[in-house]
Amino acid sequence: MSELEIIEAALFAAGKAVSLEKLMKITGKPKKNVFSAVQELMEAYSSRGSGLEILDLGDRYVMQVKPEYSELMRDVAPKELSGPKLRTLSIVAYHQPLLQSDLIEMRGSGAYDHIKDLIERGFVESVPSGRSRQLSTTPLFADYFGLKRNDPKAIKEKIIELLRLQGGQSEINLWVGKKTIAVTPMYESLMGMCGIKDYFVANAYRPSKEEISRLLEADVLVATAGYLDTVKQHCDGEILEVQSTTFEDLIDAVVLISEELSDEVDPETVENTLRKVRETREKYVSSAFLVERKVKPETEMVSRIVNDLNIRISADGIPIAPDYGTSGEGVNIGIGAKILVPTHRTVKGDLLERVCKKYDSILEGLKNFEE
Repeated sequence: MSELEIIEAALFAAGKAVSLEKLMKITGKPKKNVFSAVQELMEAYSSRGSGLEILDLGDRYVMQVKPEYSELMRDVAPKELSGPKLRTLSIVAYHQPLLQSDLIEMRGSGAYDHIKDLIERGFVESVPSGRSRQLSTTPLFADYFGLKRNDPKAIKEKIIELLRLQGGQSEINLWVGKKTIAVTPMYESLMGMCGIKDYFVANAYRPSKEEISRLLEADVLVATAGYLDTVKQHCDGEILEVQSTTFEDLIDAVVLISEELSDEVDPETVENTLRKVRETREKYVSSAFLVERKVKPETEMVSRIVNDLNIRISADGIPIAPDYGTSGEGVNIGIGAKILVPTHRTVKGDLLERVCKKYDSILEGLKNFEE
């Protein structure tokens, strides 16, 4: 086996830059011979029309897919870095040295997990800096992305060059930190309530293969509270847990979204939404003021609605339960209840309409008992 074949095999197997000294050790040949063999190999790959190339990074050499084929290889290449982690790494690379606190402000709390993983992989180093930590890239980062040296200025110039050549919005988003937002179907209307236009909808609880692929690219996922462990299996980004049982839930959800996605929301739309929800709640509370009958909530969900309406609760009150027992799923809750409250399985409309229908079911049911 010639040193040419050994060097080719070493570069292929390494998956990163290999130093001249390392190649000398592997082949057992002097520097002059190894250098000559590498140059010959580089020329051979360049002349044969291969999809691979060997780059000289200054006494270090790396075999990689040619840039013009990299996008085509996306579906078959190892998914070592998810989209969200790659965007976090890109921001560190572009703005380094970067305070961790500033990165979290840009990327959200989900970036804490990204930083931990990037440090463990050796792409980022972290050193104390006051009350925060200072982040910067490592030589391994330069090797991995085919850069000649791990110099912040050179890295930034390379990024600017890529932006100039590619010019697409997706590439710009990659470096400036614009977030990719995913939302589960039930909360799509929440995006409109906040004036967010750029997002995609996916069932994060039982995703299809296509949805799993998209969810892995999401920086932020808006999903129902209580399902964190489930959705974390499919999403590598930040999870914003929201609820929509009561008017107060809607207010909390809109406030959370407007705070966590401040660059994406429309402040005027948020303000109008909050005013509308609060005014609607006041009308329902006023309507419930004259209710004299006591009620007996069968679940925590019903109890929250009843408490919001300030309706009195008693063990011998009118039983109220969700309509689970009518869903055909064999759930015993609600059997024998005098008033059934619709759930997300049976009620349609946007989030505000759904909350209104839940409240209506209780007030109208109690009205019938009064008559």
